[in-house]
Parts: sequence; structure tokens; C-alpha cells
Amino acid sequence: MVSDLVQVAIYGALLVGLAVPIGLYMARVYSGELKFLAPIERGIYAVAGVKTGQGQHWSAYALSLIAFNAAGFVLLFLILKFQDLLPFNPAGLPGLAPDLAFNTTVSFVTNTNWQAYGGETTLSNFSQMAGLTTQNFLSAATGMAVAAAVARGLAARQVKAIGNFWVDMVRSTLYILLPLAIVLAVVLMWTGVPQTLDASVSATTLEGAHQTISVGPVASQLAIKQLGTNGGGFFNTNSSHPLENPTALSNLLTMIAIFVVSVAFPFTFGRMVNDKRQGTALFAAMGVLLVLGFAGIYAAEKAGNPLQAGIVQTEMGNMEGKEVRFGVVNSAIWAEATTAASNGSVNSMHDSFTPLGGLIAMLNMALGEVVFGGVGVGLTGMLLMVIVTLFLAGLMVGRTPEYLGKKIEAREVKLAALTLMVMPIGVLVFSALAILAGTAQSSVQDAGPHGLSELLYAYISATGNNGSAFAGFTANVVWHNTFLGIAMLLGRYGYIIPILAIAGSLAAKKSAPPSAGTFPTHGPLFVTLLVAAVLIVGALTFLPVFALGPIAEQVSLAAGQSF
Repeated sequence: MVSDLVQVAIYGALLVGLAVPIGLYMARVYSGELKFLAPIERGIYAVAGVKTGQGQHWSAYALSLIAFNAAGFVLLFLILKFQDLLPFNPAGLPGLAPDLAFNTTVSFVTNTNWQAYGGETTLSNFSQMAGLTTQNFLSAATGMAVAAAVARGLAARQVKAIGNFWVDMVRSTLYILLPLAIVLAVVLMWTGVPQTLDASVSATTLEGAHQTISVGPVASQLAIKQLGTNGGGFFNTNSSHPLENPTALSNLLTMIAIFVVSVAFPFTFGRMVNDKRQGTALFAAMGVLLVLGFAGIYAAEKAGNPLQAGIVQTEMGNMEGKEVRFGVVNSAIWAEATTAASNGSVNSMHDSFTPLGGLIAMLNMALGEVVFGGVGVGLTGMLLMVIVTLFLAGLMVGRTPEYLGKKIEAREVKLAALTLMVMPIGVLVFSALAILAGTAQSSVQDAGPHGLSELLYAYISATGNNGSAFAGFTANVVWHNTFLGIAMLLGRYGYIIPILAIAGSLAAKKSAPPSAGTFPTHGPLFVTLLVAAVLIVGALTFLPVFALGPIAEQVSLAAGQSF
């Protein structure tokens, strides 16, 4: 127990110690203070025809974002569909079926990285590099640009523009993601992660048998998949694969990379709105939710499976589906980080977690990317909950809610409330349709409540733009490829467009100084209300269906029945 707590403390200290300076650095990037890459930046704008001096109304910003993502969708779909005709395909892999190509394209364009395929047996090196890795950068930069625009809109006074999407996207990639990814990829290669254009290498085992081991450009994809909260693995077993995560050092570095940019964004926000206390309050609320989630997963997995008592060493906890070299604590840290940050990579199999451990992972995603969440969009997701919280607090005291001196009025509240429907539609409605169509029953591996959990996890992961899965779920069928793809689109743009509209609306308003009746949004009371609002909204929405899935399974497990 003591050694586990020491590992958690080291991880937390390194994470926050890196996130604070990175957050302040990002604020300087988005404000235009840093220009050491200006010649490259100007060259990109010249080639693309971008007029950097012109700000965009929120609607133009959103249209630019959608157009850019749509162009990326078309290009990636064509790469995947026709990869057999493209270079760097040493294994001679065929093009993907249309439904799988659609699902995979949507997945990577929306920063979800849901994978209904085995990477090393399905995609060529060209598809992995020119297709997936490129979108890992661009989808992450899209979310970061949105966060910068929202922060700018909240800080502005009586203006129509919230920034320029093309500038924000280029700066996110050029100044932040690319340098971090290059450094991390080099270090990962040093720890033993492959980076080659070869399809495989041959080895002779200790027993004298011949073995073919898949390799490829792994390190370059691994670095950005973590830094950009993408999560899609080069190998089918993701970061539990010994070549994707070979050492304790690689495990620590990639766990930090999962979270570091998302944790940095509250500090970026505080600097951009000229009130660091606001960023600290958001960080505190997210941190409380994170610690609660980790504590729950760790406790559930450390307690183990009561049905295995006397069969295995129960003091080790539930080790099914976990790497012995990582143990329960590192598996729990990763599971909490990957589901809170909408990353989706795994170093253990979530389908083998205890029912309560799997429940918390699902709840992290079901809350809607607010526990730090994906790069950029995690911050904006929490800001949406800030508006909901202030509205509820305003109802209690009979005052119009305010945030950063701006009045939160009917338009902003309606837009924020609209986003509360995204997860229920993507999860509850789409899961119910799958059950009615019969595809759910044929795709789940296990009967009873665990089978329902597998289905729920898939649609929560897709709508929450996470990408992880209960691996027993067979997703590569036309129905799920289609509806999971639609859920990813809903989960991405169903949040981005309303929050941009809110930012545009608030940017046009006057800013009033705080008065005696202003509810402070930087103190412990507000943090407590914000955490409570997040948990209550999540509980009211999903508790009934969770009662039929993981909660029922946990009760059955205690009664001596497993599924």
C-alpha cells in the first residue's frame, strides 16, 4: 500500500510540475507573444492563403473548423479505402471495407481513436503515418484551438471576433504539439519502442521456434496519441503491448503525456482571462473528480474478485487482464487517466476490471469530458458545467448569474443545457436501438449485466470521444461501425458548436465589475457546487442504466454469481 501511494504521489507531482509551466507557455502562444517560429508560421499562412490579421465571428470560426475537419475526413477515408494502392505497405494489406473506413475516419478526425480493428494486421505504414498520425495532430489542435477561442471570448469586451481558427490551429500544432511529440518520440525510442518502416522482424525463441514480430513506425504515433489525448494504438493491445510500452519508464512517461496538456489548460485559461484564480478553481474541481475516480478504481481492483479467494493470491488484487509488471496501481492510474482525459489508450483490459472498477471508468466518460478531458475540449466541457452551475446557483438566490463580469442570460443557458442532451442521445438512445435491432446481443461476449456493460461502454466511449473499449465487444459490424461513428460526430460537434456560440455571445457583452451580490467563482464554495453539479447531472442521467449493468453485476458477484 505504501509503495503504491508513493508511486501515485510521484506521478501527481511530476504531472502538475510539468503542467503549470506548459499552461503558462500555451497562454503566451495563443496571445501571440511567442514568435520564434514566425518564419515557418508565415510560410504556412502564405501557402494556405490565411489572412492572419482578420478575426472571425464565432460562426465563421465554427464553419472554418468544420470545413477543415471535413477535408481531413475525405482524405483519410480515401487513404484507408485504397491503402492497397498506396506506398509503404510491406505486408500487402488490403483496403478497408467502407463501413470500417467510415468508422475509423470519423474516429480519428473527432479525436476519439475508437479502433474496431487490429492495427498491426489491418493498416499499412502509410495509413498509420500519413493517415492516423496526421489526424492525431490535427484533431488535437482543433480541440486546443476551440479552448483558446472560448477563453478569448470570455476575456473580451464588446467585440464580435473570438480569434482566427487557422492561426489557433497552426500555433497549437507548431508551437505545442510538434515539439512535445518530437522530444517524447525520441525518448520512447530510447526506451525500446520501435520506429521503422519494416513490417516485421524475425526471431528465434528459447525453444528454437521461429517467430515473426510486427513492428513499424510506432514511437512517432505513440507520442502524439498520448499528448493529443487520441489514444489509438499501433498494436491491437495498445499500450499493454511490450513493444508499445516496454519499460516502467515508458509507462510513466506515457501516463504523464496522457494528461499533461489537458491539465495545463486550466492554467492557460487563468492567464488568458487575466485571473489566475479562475483557472485554479477549475483545476481544483477537475482534480477532486480525478482523485475520487482513481480512489474508487484502485479500491475496487485492489479488493479483487471474492470468487477467486483461495484460488489466486488475493492480496495482489484483481490481476485478470493486467500486466504483472504494472500491477494494480499503475493499471488503476492509467485507467483513471485515460477515461478522464478522453484518451482511450489502455495498459490493461478494462473488460476484466471488477464491476465497480469498470463502472467508474464509464462514469468518467459519461460525465462529458469534464475531468480534464481531451486537450482543449476538456476545459470547454467544464466551462459548460460552470454555466449550468451558475444558473442553478442563481435560481437559489434569485439573481442573474455572472461569470468573469459577464451576465449569463437565457441564450447561454439554453445552449449549455442543449449540450446536456448529447450523452443521453449517443448512449441511451443508440444503445437501445442496437438492442432493438438485435446487433447488441450478437456483439457482446458475456450474458447478463456484464453484456449490457460492454454495450454501454462502447457507446459511452464513442459519444465521449474516448475510444477505449470493453474488449469482449465485437464492434466491427456494419451497424456498430455506422452508429458508433454517428455517436462520435454527435459527441464532438454537439459540444464544440454550442460552446463557440456561447463564447461569441459573451464576447459581445459588457463586463461589469463585481458587486456585493456577485457570486465569487474562485473559492471553495464554488468548487464544491461545481463538483456536485457534475456528479448530480451524471448520476441522474445514467444511474438507472448503470443499475442494470455494473451495479447489478457487483451485487451478483457478492452473492457468488459471475457472468
